[in-house]
Amino acid sequence: MPLPFARDWTDSPRHTARIGVLDIGSNSIRLVVYDRNCRAPVPIYNEKVLCGLGRGVERAGQLNAEGLAQALGNLSRFKALADAMGVARLDVLATAAVRDAQDGQDFVTTLRDRLGLEVQVISGEEEARLSALGVLSAIPEADGVVADLGGGSLELAGLERGALGPRITLPLGPLRLIEACGDRPAVATRVIEQHLEKAGWLKGFRRRQLYVVGGSWRSIAKLHMSQNNYPLKVIHHYAISGTQAADFANQVGRQGKGAFEKMPMVSRRRGDTLPYAALVLEGLIRTLEAQTVTFSSYGLREGHLYDLLPSDEQRLDPLVSACADLATHQGRFGSGEILTAWTDGLFAGEDLPALRLRRVACLLSDLCWAEHPDYRAEHAFERVSRLPVVGIEHHERAQLAVTSLIRYGGRIDDPLLRPLRPLLSDGQLIRAEVLGLALRLAHSLTGGLTGLLNRIVLRLAADRLELLLPADLAALRGDVVDRRIEALARALNREWRVSYVGEPKGY
Repeated sequence: MPLPFARDWTDSPRHTARIGVLDIGSNSIRLVVYDRNCRAPVPIYNEKVLCGLGRGVERAGQLNAEGLAQALGNLSRFKALADAMGVARLDVLATAAVRDAQDGQDFVTTLRDRLGLEVQVISGEEEARLSALGVLSAIPEADGVVADLGGGSLELAGLERGALGPRITLPLGPLRLIEACGDRPAVATRVIEQHLEKAGWLKGFRRRQLYVVGGSWRSIAKLHMSQNNYPLKVIHHYAISGTQAADFANQVGRQGKGAFEKMPMVSRRRGDTLPYAALVLEGLIRTLEAQTVTFSSYGLREGHLYDLLPSDEQRLDPLVSACADLATHQGRFGSGEILTAWTDGLFAGEDLPALRLRRVACLLSDLCWAEHPDYRAEHAFERVSRLPVVGIEHHERAQLAVTSLIRYGGRIDDPLLRPLRPLLSDGQLIRAEVLGLALRLAHSLTGGLTGLLNRIVLRLAADRLELLLPADLAALRGDVVDRRIEALARALNREWRVSYVGEPKGY
C-alpha cells in the first residue's frame, strides 16, 4: 500500500516527469529518483541497501535466501516511496546475480506479482554498454577502458575518444571470486589473470586511461584520499597514476578480514569483499599498463538515463547544462552568457577549456545571493567546490571555488583556500582571482541586473583598465563601484579609469 503522503506538491508540471531507477545488483539494491530525465538529471532521492543477493550463486546456483527476504522487504519499501514521490516512470534493472541464478526468473516473477514491478534482466554485454554510457555522460571525451565492478561480475568496455568499442563481462565480482577461490587471495590472483586473458581486445587499449565504476572501488578511492590527506572529498573524477593505484590496490588486497571494521569510509558489510575488489583492480591496471585511473560515480543507472535521451541532448555539455539549470532556478535575474561576453576582453587568447570554465563561473556567479552576507564568500567556496555536477576535473572545481570566493568578497590569501591550493597552478590561481573580481564588479555595478552590461564596456589596454558608461547610466557609478574597479585593476597590474559615452547625467 502506498505511504499516505500528501501529493499536492507533485501535481505541478515541474514534477510530472520524475523518473526513478531501481538497480538490483549482486551485492546491493539502490533506488535513485531524479527530478526529470535531462542532460544533467538531479537526484532528489538516493538510498542503497546491501542485501548480498549474489552470495552463494557461484557455489549453489541459487540467490541467497537471507538476501531474498531482505530484498523483498526493501523493494516493497522502495516501490511505496516511488509511488508517494509521484514517480512517473520507474525502471527496474537486474544484473549478474538475477541473470545467473537458477531461481532468478522466479524472483522476477515474484516482484511482478507481489509488487507490480516489471524487471529488466540485462545481459552482461548490455550492462557493460550502459556502464560505459554512464561514464561517457559524465566524461564525454573519455578514451580508454571502462570497468564496472559489481558483486557478481566485472564489465569491461573499450572507449575510443567518446565512441563505444568492444565489451565483455567476466565472473570477477568479489562475492563470486571469494567462492571460486575458496577465500584464498593467491588463488584469486591467478583466477583474475586467467579471466582477463579472455578479453584479448584489452591489448589494444594498453597505456591509456582506466575509468572505474562500482561501490567497492569508490571505497578504495576514499581510503586513498584519506591516506594521502587529499583536500577535496569528491570521488567523481578523482584521478591518480596507474602505478600509484596498482600499488595501493596491492596494499588493500593484502589486508585480512576485519581490517576495515573501524574505518568510517568503508561500510561494515563491504569490508570482507574489499580486498578482492582491490585484487581485481590491481590485475586490471597491470594488464592494461594503465597510465591513469579515474574513479567515476556515474555508471549503469546514469547510462540508462542517458540512453533514453535523444541524440541532440546527449551531445550537450553536462557541466554547462547542470550549471545553467542552477542559475535558472536559484539565481535572481542575471545572465551567464552576458557575463561571459562582458569579461571576454580580460582573457584574450584563452583556449576552449578555459573559456568553458569561465562560462560556468559566470553561470554560478549569483548562486549564493540569498546566503547571510557575513558568510556568502565562505558558503560560495564550500558549495561550489562540492557541487554534485560532472564533466569537471578536480583542479577545475578548485578554480571555480576560488573564483566564487573572490566574487563574494573573499581574498586570495584567505585560509579557506589553502587546502585546495596544491590543485592549482599559479596561473590558474591568478585567473580565478581576476575573474572573481570582475564578477564582483559586474554584480555591484548592476545590482545583479546583468542585462545592463550589454550597454557597458570593460576594456583592458596595455596600461590601464577602463570602464565605459553610457551617459544615461552614469548614476550607476559610486564609491563601491570605484573600489571594485580599483581592486580588479590592481590584480591586473594596471591603472584604472571610468569614462563616459556622452555627457554624464546626475553625477
